[in-house]
Amino acid sequence: MPMQAQLDRRAAVAALLKNRKDTLVVSGLGSPTYDLHSVGDHDGNFYLWGAMGGAALIGLGLAQAQPGKRVLALTGDGEQLMGLGGIATIGVARPRNLDIVVIDNQHFGETGMQASHTGRGVDLTAIAVACGFAATGTVRTLEEVERLATQLDEPADGPRLFVIKVLAENPPRSLPSRDAVFIKNRFRAHLSFASV
Repeated sequence: MPMQAQLDRRAAVAALLKNRKDTLVVSGLGSPTYDLHSVGDHDGNFYLWGAMGGAALIGLGLAQAQPGKRVLALTGDGEQLMGLGGIATIGVARPRNLDIVVIDNQHFGETGMQASHTGRGVDLTAIAVACGFAATGTVRTLEEVERLATQLDEPADGPRLFVIKVLAENPPRSLPSRDAVFIKNRFRAHLSFASV
């Protein structure tokens, strides 16, 4: 069985995004969205509601549409397990400006904390390696998260995927707006596009 994590998810996400600069962040359904919002709302945040498994692929589309910007897909283990085909697609597309960070508590936090596949030995970084990602890794300490944040600022030769192992806890929800039109139009305005 994989080693138990000791890292607080909110502290990890705060450290990861402390100096985000102009990075565009797509957050997956549930806890990754709550974690991102807890760090502070931002016009460059694109929160997903009801799009389970879609964060990485939405990140891919955004990275392709905005090649001059860094794009971070912040997702959970349950969501990324649901979107395994997306890892293969991203590996083939090879965007140099897309990073996927999986907040992995080894449980399905939104449906009752059942053990997820990563808690039973499935290694998302090994899957990303097999799909041709330029860099991968597993992070277990706050110091490693801080180093990862610095690494994500550096240019890449292709997509990167990192797993941050966190405690299996459900901290209080930090809820951004659930108004999809507002989120879309705010994000478009951040990119200097008109509202539609």
